[in-house]
Amino acid sequence: MIARLEGRLLSKTPPNLLIDVGGVGYEVDAPMSTFYNLPELGKKIVLLTHMVVREDAQLLYGFASDSERELFRALIKVSGIGPKVALVVLSGMSVEEFANSVQAGDAVALARLPGIGKKTAERLVIELRDKVEKNLSLPLSAQSASHGSERNVLNEACAALEALGYKPAEALKMAKAFSADATSVEDLIKLALRSSVRR
Repeated sequence: MIARLEGRLLSKTPPNLLIDVGGVGYEVDAPMSTFYNLPELGKKIVLLTHMVVREDAQLLYGFASDSERELFRALIKVSGIGPKVALVVLSGMSVEEFANSVQAGDAVALARLPGIGKKTAERLVIELRDKVEKNLSLPLSAQSASHGSERNVLNEACAALEALGYKPAEALKMAKAFSADATSVEDLIKLALRSSVRR
């Protein structure tokens, strides 16, 4: 399996790249998230790759980051999602946006992507929620990094509420409603539970 390519960028026509590695030209398909960060033609390029071997072809897919490749690999394991649709997903939203949508159970946001219908979006949420939380090395934006502790409290409170039997979307809504008032995970859980009892 080819897991990484380092060479010279010869051409770029979305979604296709041609990379010269020691005199051998590799055709690689890449999502737009990777295209946005490409160097000029003739410059050095390093891509992480995933190889798909079929009866009629051997295909290479390239990614600028490990988190993009991890999400691609998770997507193509979902029934009904092939490499082309996985590239569309990565081209339509960042890894962090996808992870946030899945964790929030927001199938509507996923269904806005080309080639992703309502049922497929719901399947993505169900099948990838655990994988997104455990396996994707998500890049933190500047804003989310500055609010890292608040996010950790919110995430832990949501996990605890889910363990108590609340649906993920409901747990997130409950926790978010009191996240500004809580000083710890325990406080946030207590406030959220009290509000649900009052209803």
